[in-house]
Amino acid sequence: MILSDQLPASPNRQFFFVLLGVLAVVFVWSAIRPHDYFTWFLEVFPVLIVLPLLVTTYKKFPLTRLVYGLILLHAIILLVGGHYTYAEMPLFSWLRDYYGLDRNYYDRLGHVAQGFIPAIVAREILLRKSPLRQGKWLFFIVGSICLAASACYEFLEWWVALASGSDAVAFLATQGDVWDTQWDMFLALLGAISAQLLLAKVHDRQMVQMQLSH
Repeated sequence: MILSDQLPASPNRQFFFVLLGVLAVVFVWSAIRPHDYFTWFLEVFPVLIVLPLLVTTYKKFPLTRLVYGLILLHAIILLVGGHYTYAEMPLFSWLRDYYGLDRNYYDRLGHVAQGFIPAIVAREILLRKSPLRQGKWLFFIVGSICLAASACYEFLEWWVALASGSDAVAFLATQGDVWDTQWDMFLALLGAISAQLLLAKVHDRQMVQMQLSH
């Protein structure tokens, strides 16, 4: 299958703006009286970086609906985490207390998403902008990209902690687990693997449909 890097924007236009509307509502809610604004800014910073990129590249390089939907989901996870902090998200605190768990697992969900969602984004960019095609090498490289990105995020958390001291406790969300960093990277890798196993066929179909509508 040969995929063009100049796929049409029009089939996604209405869908794209609906997603932007949903994101705007969640963003405003997240910014109203969060746990603290320092943690909120650190958690939602990726949204503030990625959103302008998506808007400015939309006409020249539109993405599939699957990718846009997944990016919205990831943004919502970040915005909810920023509002409550990952260690104090109420629903997962209730689950922790009800089932006698050892921690609030919203942080773990966030790191699965950190691999699951970027995996499909990376997959689409590689298939459309590089010589790679579906297969084992694509699978391996996408997983490696997501693992590397997760490791870089852990570096960022480390540097923020060194620079801000105790103010970064909510951002780190280790919850007393000495292996939290290793768990975070491992879960991101599992997320990247799972996304490719579960969504590759749907993703391929949507890219073909975009190509045919060109």
